[in-house]
Amino acid sequence: MKIYVYAICKNESKFVNRFMDSVADADGVYVLDTGSTDGSAEMLRERGAVVKTEIISPFRFDSARNKSLALVPDDADFYVCLDLDEVLESGWRAGLEKTAASAPDVNRLLYRYVWSHNADGSDGVVFWAEKIHRKGYEWRGAVHETVVPKAGTADKSAYAYGVQVSHYPDDQKSRSSYLPLLEIAASESPADDRTSHYLGREYMFAGMYDKAVTELKRHLALPSAVWADERAASMRYISKCYARLGNSKESVSWALRAVAESPDTREPYLQLARAFYDCGNYAGVLYAASAGLSITERKLSYITEPDAWGAPLHDLLSIAYYQFGQYKKAEIQARLALSFGDDSRIKNNLRLYIEAQNL
Repeated sequence: MKIYVYAICKNESKFVNRFMDSVADADGVYVLDTGSTDGSAEMLRERGAVVKTEIISPFRFDSARNKSLALVPDDADFYVCLDLDEVLESGWRAGLEKTAASAPDVNRLLYRYVWSHNADGSDGVVFWAEKIHRKGYEWRGAVHETVVPKAGTADKSAYAYGVQVSHYPDDQKSRSSYLPLLEIAASESPADDRTSHYLGREYMFAGMYDKAVTELKRHLALPSAVWADERAASMRYISKCYARLGNSKESVSWALRAVAESPDTREPYLQLARAFYDCGNYAGVLYAASAGLSITERKLSYITEPDAWGAPLHDLLSIAYYQFGQYKKAEIQARLALSFGDDSRIKNNLRLYIEAQNL
């Protein structure tokens, strides 16, 4: 079996050696460098990668990825698309070959993708990604691009349980190009629900709350926007935007809608607890935080957020218990919150809860 890795790169010298070490079991590595000035291209060549340099203007991620894919020989059984800030974990090739042998008619493989890590190094956001494919695929989308089958290619997939890719991004890298590229993508495909959701989220990240609300509501109105978890995420984001705009009533309303849309996920309950906290409704906080913590199964989806599975729900619940004079329960929840990491505010609250029991 021939397995090739392909990637795009720009000023990724700090990641080159780690990346090349992780793909050592590939039959070839092909990289399109889009204008590095830090020696990335030279370092990659020294490590054995085939590198072509080409400036793409105006830049689009789908154009760059398609050009990088075009560098790869056409005799591959599978093509693995990566970024240089990603790592193929040990054993990936054996896992890929085992899955391919058990499902010889599949054209795409899904793998466990650790998109982020918590402060203690544990997995943060984890979901199934699908950037391993056979011939007959191409990339589409100016940003948040996806690999899709060409006409005549049957898009049959399987889970490659032995394959994991971990993402270790450069937190200093600017996201400034994402918003204009998303606006381009949305203008090109206005009916695409995924792009609309991402665009609304990006407006929220940029502090453009009114625009975010408008776009996220547009996402919810699209006929193709049927995935409940993603719809709930748009509703959560709308709730957050209204909170930033000082409209607590709408914040609570949209958080409640998010809970109704996806009641088996924790994330909507966390936003609801926060929305209730912002308006001083501690009975609401008690309900939302308790309901969120009762959900113990975390989905493998990019929609999940580490906060919902960390300290915040315990912290909010401890505050609600304190408000109702249930000091021992408040202490227990504060200790649980602190088990996720040291926090001076929660430690101060814990002392308050303990002192209240001795009065």
